[in-house]
Amino acid sequence: MSTAPTFDRTRVVIEHVRPQIDGGRFPIKRTAGEPVGVEADVFADGHSLLAGVLRYRRTSGASPSAWEEVALRFLDNDRWTAQFTPQEAGDYEYTLEAWIDAFGSWRAGVAKWLEADQVSEGELLEGARLIAAAAERATAQHASADARWLSDQAAALAAPGALNARAQLGLADGLREMMSRYPDRSNAARYDRVLEVLVDRERARFGTWYEMFPRSNSPEPGRSATFREAESRLPAIAALGFDVLYLPPVHPIGKTARKGPNNSETSGPDDPGSPWAIGSPEGGHKAIEPGLGTLGDFDRFVEVARREGLEIALDIAFQCSPDHPYVVEHPEWFRSRPDGSIKYAENPPKKYQDIFPLDFDTPDWQALWLELRSVVLFWIDHGVRIFRVDNPHTKPFRFWEWLIRTVRAQCPEAIFLAEAFTRPKVMKHLAKLGFTQSYTYFTWRNQKVELEEYFTELTTTEMREYFRPNLFANTPDILHEYLQRGGRAAFQVRTVLAATLGATYGIYSGFELCENKAVAPGSEEYLDSEKYQYLRRNWDAPGHINDLIRRVNAIRRDEPALQYDTTLSFARTDNPQLLAYTKTLDGRGVLVIVNLDPRNVQHGWVTVPVAELALDGGRPYELEDLLDGTRYTWQGDRAYVRFNPAERVAHVLKPVTQ
Repeated sequence: MSTAPTFDRTRVVIEHVRPQIDGGRFPIKRTAGEPVGVEADVFADGHSLLAGVLRYRRTSGASPSAWEEVALRFLDNDRWTAQFTPQEAGDYEYTLEAWIDAFGSWRAGVAKWLEADQVSEGELLEGARLIAAAAERATAQHASADARWLSDQAAALAAPGALNARAQLGLADGLREMMSRYPDRSNAARYDRVLEVLVDRERARFGTWYEMFPRSNSPEPGRSATFREAESRLPAIAALGFDVLYLPPVHPIGKTARKGPNNSETSGPDDPGSPWAIGSPEGGHKAIEPGLGTLGDFDRFVEVARREGLEIALDIAFQCSPDHPYVVEHPEWFRSRPDGSIKYAENPPKKYQDIFPLDFDTPDWQALWLELRSVVLFWIDHGVRIFRVDNPHTKPFRFWEWLIRTVRAQCPEAIFLAEAFTRPKVMKHLAKLGFTQSYTYFTWRNQKVELEEYFTELTTTEMREYFRPNLFANTPDILHEYLQRGGRAAFQVRTVLAATLGATYGIYSGFELCENKAVAPGSEEYLDSEKYQYLRRNWDAPGHINDLIRRVNAIRRDEPALQYDTTLSFARTDNPQLLAYTKTLDGRGVLVIVNLDPRNVQHGWVTVPVAELALDGGRPYELEDLLDGTRYTWQGDRAYVRFNPAERVAHVLKPVTQ
């Protein structure tokens, strides 16, 4: 007894599709207006020609849009490509379809027979049949004019007459174009996965962040500034060229186990405590710390910032002080010890007695998830679209995937930054799950080989498809030894690196004043950190680097190549203290050369990537240092540079002809 075949009759194979993350389990990322280039191996048995399309559509919204198609283009060695450009933020999907190009194969064969002067009647009749079938497909698609035209071509090809002349009719470009509109896709092969693209607004790809504690802007010592008083700081931050203002938690701060200055376990009556110890009788994650004002004052602060060109990013820290209303209302959301007390947060040897972690293993997990999502949606209703998420790696991955997807479904403009200084695979997985941006190891990469290796990974491997780095030069928790010991020049070096290596970077307030005192030797914590006390600053103190920050931020706005991460390419130098790289886009870009040694004069030779910069190395060319306007005339692909950190730490060079 024989068994009939059950496979379909498709002959085309589609495999090795790129980009895709983990076999299509996770989406790639783009911003609106940023192309999605797709490649795949497409082949079949025999020698027939192939054709195919890249299919894509927007899936977010009330219902998916209709599929759109872009023809695949042959590269080489059975590799094909096409691209599409999503124009709006939202969710998209794409896949590939390919088929035997019967008419194209016939046409190629006829061209060879014609060249050999051996065209046959049967060959022409076969072509006429293919054209007539296309006419029927045009009729089915209600393209009657095209159908009539194709029928006429089929008749002309089949009509008696000179074989070579009729063959020429079948090779006409107009016929080829018309036939491509109505291919026979009855046995087309479709890639067995539909792949996703998360498309965000431009701020997800390019932005300049400034972290500020509003309470530290009081005109009087010893008390919190209100939001209205903190408004006075906004014009100066905007004037430095920042466009995102990140606020630590602004919620009521608990009093139980409140931390004192320098994270001491005892606090005085006037110590404000850590903003990350969220919750008091005045409210929790949906309330405002009374010292800052009211929710109305926050709304006004958001609007005043917007008028200054600043978008507010708000800290989301899903943890509670012992005084948080959740502790009384939902004790089941916390992990208890055998004696019934709630376990506070620990990261041995560190203890956080002022913080209770939430228990995501609670049997009431669904209610907990819904409540935490409502926190995000609450602040979206108050004008916040950017969230810096505190320690997401200490909460379940599935929770974040669900929260981000469901929030984006309601607010495609939402941006989530993962503050996860943890193991590489965990950081990558969080990005795959949907976090828009990610903190990085940039703070701890200070040597040339470290920087080249790390940023090569970020920009040339699969990470470029889903991991958007946000290069914070410092944070309230991280004052690297490089800054502690390198003096003012170290802050200048890290400014240039962060601002030009990454499309998104940020600084924590005080960086511009070169604050570099640690609480103890070997610690990365600041002395007298404003995490635990009010801090008043003289923003015009001698030694500030405001002019440099203002200038590099202006350069970033003017140079499109600096607004992408993947435009980066490193150049060779003969000195391990000199780092050189280009960022180019559409034939326009800059060459950055940085002295990584903040204490000593360094000099050496740089291999200038003249081709990337569209320069003619065979004749003199002129470059302008965008940092100060100095112009240099070089020739060839090698140039000598010298840096005295007391005078200059870097060049940001642009060809004068661009």
